[in-house]
Parts: sequence; C-alpha cells; structure tokens
Amino acid sequence: MPWTGTLGASVRAHDPSDEEGAGRQVLQAVTTFGPLAVVTVLALAYVVAAVAEGGRRGWASMRTVSFVAGSAVLLVALSPGFDRYADASFAGHAAQHLLIAMLAPLLLVLAAPVTLLLRALPHRGAVRVGRMLRSRPVGLLTCPVVALALSSGGLVLLYFTPLYDLSTRNGLVHGLVHLHMVLAGLLFAWVIAGLDPAPRRASVPVRLVVLGLAILVHALVAQLLYAGLLVQVREPVAEMRAAGNLMYFGGDLIELLLALALLLTWRTKHGRAHEGPGTVRSRGPVAVS
Repeated sequence: MPWTGTLGASVRAHDPSDEEGAGRQVLQAVTTFGPLAVVTVLALAYVVAAVAEGGRRGWASMRTVSFVAGSAVLLVALSPGFDRYADASFAGHAAQHLLIAMLAPLLLVLAAPVTLLLRALPHRGAVRVGRMLRSRPVGLLTCPVVALALSSGGLVLLYFTPLYDLSTRNGLVHGLVHLHMVLAGLLFAWVIAGLDPAPRRASVPVRLVVLGLAILVHALVAQLLYAGLLVQVREPVAEMRAAGNLMYFGGDLIELLLALALLLTWRTKHGRAHEGPGTVRSRGPVAVS
C-alpha cells in the first residue's frame, strides 16, 4: 500500500535520486561556466596589465590583440551552444579540438603573457616567478619531447582507448579532457614558438623536428579516424570522415602557422638579446640566483 500523508511527502522530499540529480546539475554548471569565467577574468586581467605597461614602457598592441583573440576562441569553443554541437556531432568535436587545443593556445602564447606578468608584478613577486621558471619541474615540462608526449600522446590516448566514450558519458571527465587539451596545447606552443622566457630552450632545428613529429602524429590520427581503423570511437561513418578531414586539413593549417611563428620569432645571437628566465624584469632588472 503506498505511503500517504506527511510521512510519504517527507520521504519523497528526501528522495536520494533528487539529491543526485541536483549534484549532477551543480557539476554541470561548474564544468560549463567555470572555464568561461576563468578565461574572461584572465583576459580582462591581461588587458588591464597591458594598458598599464603600455603607459610605462610600452607594450605591443598586437600582443594584446592576440591574447584577446585567443580568449575569444576559447569562449566560443567552450560555450554551451558549441559544446552541445560537439556532443551531437563528431565533426563538431573535431572542430572544438582544433580550436581549444591548437588555435587558441597559439594565439595566447604569441601574446607573451608571462613576460607581461613579470613586468606587472612587484620586484619580489617577479623574482619568485623567475625562480619558478628555473625550477626542475618547469625545465622537465619544457623539454620538447615531453611537450610532444603530453600533446600528441593525449590525442592518441583519447581516440585509441575508451577515454573518448567515457568523456561523452561523464561530465567531469569531459571537463578534464578539455582542460588537458588547453594546457597541453599551451605548453606545446610555448615550447615551439613562445616569446616568453623558458629554461634551456631547445635550438630551432630541434623544435622544427619536434613540430614535424607532431604534424605526422596528428595526420596519422586523422587518417585513422577517417578510415575508422584501430580507433575506439563509435560514430556514424559520415561523421568520422568529416572529422578526419577537418582534423587533417585544419590541423595542418594551424601547425603551419605555428611553424611560421617559430621562424618569425627566431632570434640569432646577433639579434635582439633573448631575455631568459634568469633575468626577470618588473620595474628594473632583477637577478635571480
């Protein structure tokens, strides 16, 4: 016999399924709007710091444009509407991947945000950041091979293991995959063509070789997706082919832009002196021991 009255209403009011549903809604809201809020705050902070630095010693306006453009790409690609499109279409997922893992990181890195941070911070804060840049973990991460493994390796892990399927069913995993794409993309772009100081930056020939390997891996993954071979992605054939084409040609275009950025930012020892992590400037030169 069904419960009635106050007791029944109380039991229904405390239905565990309702609490689980509310928890999922909160998690979805955090994973959806949290990244958008972070990107917006960082973009505003960059613009404020760039304007202030421009009034003191000057700051290239194109760097500000590049950072704002990169932030805009992230905001569009991570917006709820685009995210729904990426969930409904594997080709949309591929487009989102290109935007958040390749194009946006390149634009953000070319804005030299770490250099701006070093100039904006007080003397003591700039010294601390300089020491962090010289730390062993940062040195390991900025090794081109490590950056390649985190970027291209993540791509292989996503499509050749059950991770992609899991990310479509679990909001937290979905958000973590996006976070990895952005961070790995930023790291790789910084290592290859970054303007900011980095410990033991590899020579240009080494970086070109690593970039070539990344292009090779990306093209191979795109072709296997197109053919539906070896990948653990179960999507309609037409979607797989559209995504493969988009990743192949779109990825090549962005990687060519990255190569161009590397060549344009190449500084010889006879050119403008490179500002390494051992010398940090805020309001004046700061030697970091």
